[in-house]
Amino acid sequence: MAVKDPTAVERANLLNMAKLSIKGLIESALSFGRTLDSDYPPLQQFFVVMEHCLKHGLKVRKSFLSYNKTIWGPLELVEKLYPEAEEIAASVRDLPGLKTPLGRARAWLRLALMQKKMADYLRCLIIQRDLLSEFYEYHALMMEEEGAVIVGLLVGLNVIDANLCVKGEDLDSQVGVIDFSMYLKSDEDTGGKERNVQIAAILDQKNYVEELNRQLNTVSSLHARVDSLEKSNTKLIEELAIAKNNIIKLQEENHQLRSENTLILMKTQHHLEATKVDVEAELQTYKHSRQGLDEMYNEARRQLREESQLRQDMENELVVQVSMKHEIELAMKLLEKDIHEKQDTLIGLRQQLDEVKAINMEMYQKLQVSEDAMKEKNEIIGRLEDKTNQINAAMKQLEQRLQQAEKAQMEAEAEDEKLKQEYVNKSESLQNELSQKGKQLLQLETDLKIEKEWRQTLEDDLQKEKEAVSHLRIETQEIINLKKEFLRLQEKNKQLKRICQDQEAALQELASKLSESKLKIEDIKEANKALQGQVWLKDKEATHCKLCEKEFSLSKRKHHCRNCGEIFCNACSDNELPLPSSPKPVRVCDSCHAILIQRGKCQVWRGRDSAEGFPGQCSGISSVKTPAQDAFCRLLG
Repeated sequence: MAVKDPTAVERANLLNMAKLSIKGLIESALSFGRTLDSDYPPLQQFFVVMEHCLKHGLKVRKSFLSYNKTIWGPLELVEKLYPEAEEIAASVRDLPGLKTPLGRARAWLRLALMQKKMADYLRCLIIQRDLLSEFYEYHALMMEEEGAVIVGLLVGLNVIDANLCVKGEDLDSQVGVIDFSMYLKSDEDTGGKERNVQIAAILDQKNYVEELNRQLNTVSSLHARVDSLEKSNTKLIEELAIAKNNIIKLQEENHQLRSENTLILMKTQHHLEATKVDVEAELQTYKHSRQGLDEMYNEARRQLREESQLRQDMENELVVQVSMKHEIELAMKLLEKDIHEKQDTLIGLRQQLDEVKAINMEMYQKLQVSEDAMKEKNEIIGRLEDKTNQINAAMKQLEQRLQQAEKAQMEAEAEDEKLKQEYVNKSESLQNELSQKGKQLLQLETDLKIEKEWRQTLEDDLQKEKEAVSHLRIETQEIINLKKEFLRLQEKNKQLKRICQDQEAALQELASKLSESKLKIEDIKEANKALQGQVWLKDKEATHCKLCEKEFSLSKRKHHCRNCGEIFCNACSDNELPLPSSPKPVRVCDSCHAILIQRGKCQVWRGRDSAEGFPGQCSGISSVKTPAQDAFCRLLG
């Protein structure tokens, strides 16, 4: 015979025990018919079996001081895989009485059962085998198929309602021992069923009275909540009025700013128009002055041409005079005197030319610094500089010719004695010509003075135009500043508009919240009236159905309505609806069913007919909530 693997045998035994404990827990809970608490033996045995299943094949984790082997490690992974498990994991960590990881794991299992999501949590854990391999051996129950079977069996526990008080229990020191005696059936247990039914009825009435007391306590707290809501409503109304006044003030300021903006725009436009007119007038004057300068330049150019022609004539005459100086001696002495005088005049002319050159250089530097609007004047000054350069070139030619004349004079001194008598008459004619040349030199000096005065006028015009340009720059800077101020005011206006829009949205939200609070207050008042009128009628006091008035018998049984507490027959109370006092649908009569449907507080759920029902209990610390409980929680903040 083949030897079986001991780990496989252990897995099979744990699977069978899990099946027995889950089956027994479901059957006993359905026969018990009420919410299970922590002292219920089948529930305690179920937690012990689950603890053994989770411990099977668990790896030993080494720590600094000792070896640690606990099931809290894999269970702590569930909150990372299933986001809804974060709530119970946080509540387990916050419990003050738990000091060991095993106690936290036991509390986690109890809270998961109360949430009816233990199967979902463990299914997410089993799927991630790579994460479980860090905590379990390869032959562990959670790593094999038996773990998936147990998770499938746990789905049946969703029909059980459990109210477990985790805070008061000592979960750290409990000893997990499986009790097999409760799974062995005996014939003596069948005799006490009637007694259990009576005890259950008494407990139902007790639980119903306790539920009414709890509801009355909640009603008083709801009244206090209504008063606080009314006070907050009055405060919100006052704040709304203040906000409206602020909005009106902001709108008035906005109108004032807009009017100021329009005035500033009008002023800037008028100022710009005036500056445009001034600039056009200055341009016209500049054009007129340019025309006058062009005319003067043409006249000066014509005079230069005439002077150049005269100088050409003088050169021809000087050639004639060189040939005649050999004959006259007295004429040459007079020529020497005239030449000295001409040299003095040439020195003066050179000084004047140097001054003109210096003036031209200063004017050229000033014109380079000026703006693009003065380019045309720069061209005129360049032309004048060309004119002066031409004059300088002509003067240089005259100097060269004078030097040549001096050389010729030295050569002619030897022959002067021979030509004295022959050219006495010619000397008189030469004196006349020299007087004419002197007059021409005086005329040139007057022309130079005129040119200096003309340059002075040009400098004055340039200074005036620079001042006008600086004035225009100042005005443009002022316009730019005005534009920046206008943009800043526009931005401030936009910000004020945004603030107004935000306040209007806040007022709309406050109005919607006020309407919702009023509706909730009306619902609470109706629920209070309904609760104050409820009475749980005893079985002995009712002999006929309240609706159809038929007499009760063995075939026509009595049924309590869980909403009004009256007794009806099966035909008149064959309806099930979820109520605020019960986490699952319970039996209600036809009249209560119609009223609740009209109010729209719950949905119709028709199920199978049960032999006997009991009023529901609110779970103590359970995090599973019905839609009605969620509404009450949202109302209480």
